Amino acid sequence: MIRLLLGGLSPSGKNGRFSIFIFHRVLSKPDLLFPDEPDTSRFNQILSWIKQWFNVVPLDVGIDKLKAGTLPSRAAAITFDDGYADNYTNALPILKQHGLSATFFIATGFLDGGRMWNDIIIESIRASHSSILDLSHLGLEKPAIGSVDEKKLAITKLITALKYRPGNERVTMANQIAEVAKIPLPTDLMMTSLQLIAMQAAGMKIGAHTVSHPILSQTELTTAKQEIAESKIQLEKLLGNEVSLFAYPNGKKFNDYLPEHADLVRELGFKAAVSTQWGASDTNTDLFNIPRFTPWDKSKIRFGLRLVENLRKTPN
Repeated sequence: MIRLLLGGLSPSGKNGRFSIFIFHRVLSKPDLLFPDEPDTSRFNQILSWIKQWFNVVPLDVGIDKLKAGTLPSRAAAITFDDGYADNYTNALPILKQHGLSATFFIATGFLDGGRMWNDIIIESIRASHSSILDLSHLGLEKPAIGSVDEKKLAITKLITALKYRPGNERVTMANQIAEVAKIPLPTDLMMTSLQLIAMQAAGMKIGAHTVSHPILSQTELTTAKQEIAESKIQLEKLLGNEVSLFAYPNGKKFNDYLPEHADLVRELGFKAAVSTQWGASDTNTDLFNIPRFTPWDKSKIRFGLRLVENLRKTPN
């Protein structure tokens, strides 16, 4: 049933629709703090459903076919954002097992031992044995973190409080939270350069995602241009080939990036850019505002029906 519904909404040719999935991490085992983040078993299950229902193509190939009006029916692509090490250790073997390719958008400043500011907060609270974290000197609350539920709530509140602050301030405050927690932070959360090279050698596609993952709408335009350009240059130097696809950090149009940022991406030589707005693309879609979908439903039927609903959305 799902396959038939998807086929009716996503035919081949000039009336085709292109569904693009977003993932961030594939964990080795379930995480009580983030129960919706897929582990290897769950990711394997999701890929089996996607493969059953869709014709999966590499993102760049799908974009070319979208422009040409030659998409296969039920066309889809798989993408990952940020560059976590488990993309290499956990996601890659499962993708290869299913014979599927994915595109990995890399924030280059975190390769080889770096950490994103939100992960500093997450890992500080995860490992803390305190019942309360006194952050009042930072102008923040004194969150209770004694239980899993309290840790989840504290992480959500702190990330929300810092998310739209200037980039340097976010990092500084995240590090100050880590100092209060008195927890040694992991240095292996993100991929190494050698792992990224191996990903490409295994047939995966690599795209740019800025250097330090700023919210572009909150960043000076000259700095935004440098972030976008430098990530492209760094990846091309490392990988030895053109990097033509870009993913906007956070990715909500008008909230996290603006039309001038799409113009920058175009001017810097990318051929397309993806957002995190839901929906599926058609031939009228602006190639620098391509929508993507985040899957999360646990049951096969609900997962499938959610994809049907996503295909019904009007592209931006």
